[in-house]
Amino acid sequence: MSTSEKSFGGVYLPELLMAPIEALQKGWEMHGSDGRFFEEFLEILRSYAGRATPLTEVKRFAEAIGGPRIFLKREDLLHTGAHKLNNALGQCLLAKRMGKTRIIAETGAGQHGVATATACAYLGLKCVVYMGKVDVERQSPNVSRMQLLGAEVIAVEKGTMTLKDAVNEALRDWSFHYEDSHYCLGSALGPHPYPEMVATFQSVIGTEAKEQIREMIGRDPDQIIACVGGGSNAIGIFSAFIDNPSVALIGVEAGGKGDKLGEHAARFKGGRPGVLHGCYTYLLQDDCGQVAETHSISAGLDYPAVGPQHSDLYAKGRASYESVTDDEALAAFKLLSQTEGIIPALESSHALAYAMKTARNLPKDSVILINLSGRGEKDLPQLIAKGVL
Repeated sequence: MSTSEKSFGGVYLPELLMAPIEALQKGWEMHGSDGRFFEEFLEILRSYAGRATPLTEVKRFAEAIGGPRIFLKREDLLHTGAHKLNNALGQCLLAKRMGKTRIIAETGAGQHGVATATACAYLGLKCVVYMGKVDVERQSPNVSRMQLLGAEVIAVEKGTMTLKDAVNEALRDWSFHYEDSHYCLGSALGPHPYPEMVATFQSVIGTEAKEQIREMIGRDPDQIIACVGGGSNAIGIFSAFIDNPSVALIGVEAGGKGDKLGEHAARFKGGRPGVLHGCYTYLLQDDCGQVAETHSISAGLDYPAVGPQHSDLYAKGRASYESVTDDEALAAFKLLSQTEGIIPALESSHALAYAMKTARNLPKDSVILINLSGRGEKDLPQLIAKGVL
């Protein structure tokens, strides 16, 4: 079957995981169509998480890169410091509605782990977070935050000891404990209904941004740029603009330190369709179909596959996907900090770096909207240890 004939997404799981995913599908069908559930969800986002997050025009940053007007959607100002809390609160609220008392999560950069631990503390649920040993070491501030919030953090020492391996262990746990546990997947990937659920919970970003940018400039932006690991922050802000073809949607992947397999995490640049963690999507794999190792300065982008909705947007030509290197992302990290007093996450810095490379070539009356998916204090110990700050 060719790529064009086969739909991205789906459910590709071993028999051991079919009962948990079928139970989740039923729960999502029941509560996902319940207006009262979403009323409660949106009220928690407003009164507890701090929504709506603002748009900020970054004039000094735009001037420094010779660009047009640039606005940031400030998910870094959400409680816990990143967009991840939108999804964590949504899934944990759903799990509680389904009678679950224990939440399992995976995390790379640590922000999803912190968000899930926060949601569990707020909703009175037990929390277990799986995190690759490499990521535990490079994101130690977030590990401490999770533990303070009452979560048990389990360091995974298998495989590459990064996000992919954390997902594997979380799925294994879920297969044995799904009667009382929910697996809170952190991005818009995995088997159905996860991509749909996560995109729904994150769509609040795009809904707000569309209303805000129209109020500020009287129209939609010309470009929307967002970093893409699994792709939840990107699909969240893209969602409100997909139906407007005049808005260019640009996802930015981790170009890492080189073009060879294992030196980056650019799935659309170096990957091809295949199956990983329950869905059919673009992923990095070798000639024998084995999942390839990845590299990124950003723990949150260091994943070999991408959410199936992004694969679909790419295949249809509705969104384009670019990549920037570690060094380019680090330069953007420093520039935004020094021109605007906003320290971005290394993940978000990839989106900023793409704007730095291309904004000078746009008409001066263009408007760029960048989703600043999180803040960067979590990345400082890693960068200091590497001697780059």
